[in-house]
Amino acid sequence: MSAIRHETAVSTGRTARVFLYLVLVLFALFYLLPLYVMGVNSVKPLPEITGGNMMALPRAWTLEPWRAAWSSAQIGVQPTGLKPYFLNSILMVVPAVSISTIVGALNGYILTKWRFRGADWVFGLMLFSCFIPFQIVLIPMALILGKLGLAGSIPGLVLVHVVYGIGFTTLYFRNYYAAFPTELVRAAMIDGAGFFRIFWRILLPVSGPIAVVSVIWQFTNIWNDFLFGASFGGTSQPMTVALNNLVQSSTGVKEYNVHFAAAILAALPTLAVYVVAGRYFVRGLMAGSVKG
Repeated sequence: MSAIRHETAVSTGRTARVFLYLVLVLFALFYLLPLYVMGVNSVKPLPEITGGNMMALPRAWTLEPWRAAWSSAQIGVQPTGLKPYFLNSILMVVPAVSISTIVGALNGYILTKWRFRGADWVFGLMLFSCFIPFQIVLIPMALILGKLGLAGSIPGLVLVHVVYGIGFTTLYFRNYYAAFPTELVRAAMIDGAGFFRIFWRILLPVSGPIAVVSVIWQFTNIWNDFLFGASFGGTSQPMTVALNNLVQSSTGVKEYNVHFAAAILAALPTLAVYVVAGRYFVRGLMAGSVKG
């Protein structure tokens, strides 16, 4: 009798698991459908899109929309492609992510291992900055960038994203370092290690998981940002702003194939980051939540 019950339980568990997997696959296909539509239509000639089914595979494959979306070559009335703005995004994202991650790690280190009177208030204020809407800081940030002479430049965009991202990176590192044994830090102090030596030799080597979380979070937010790029970019606009200009500047017949290709090009870096380091992102979040 017990063997029959065991087999029944095993069979029921397998059925439930198969059903769950089928539901997950359906949801995955549903969410991947827009990407499929964009990819398929980015390699179609325009007449196949305007006069056919957007879900169908192309009858005549072409990479000309991708060339037009990337380079300065044009299809119809399309303006300059995204290539000149890709470097702007790289020059903005790399230093902004690096600086905000390093500063966040130092803040988390100070707020947990070098505590001072009012540390909780300081952390609370930095945490509050995570909930400030972008629109509220536009005018004050524009005034500050103007006085610093950084308006309409890449360094100005880097400063904006560093300031806005420090609250998030501090939150991640502070929660991660909170459960790190303080005794190790005190032992290093007794041995004569200073502030930066303790940080470099003890805390930084174990900060890999949360550093990945910080980098992915900041990279995604900064690369996909449109509001700050449109407001403070000037002649140094990132790819998201260029993509919007590419779509909005079309007159007459819309070159949808070029628009789809441009949208995929703009999204490829963040997609690549998540494909390469997505599992580490989840691990880092779980480590921070457990240790925090």
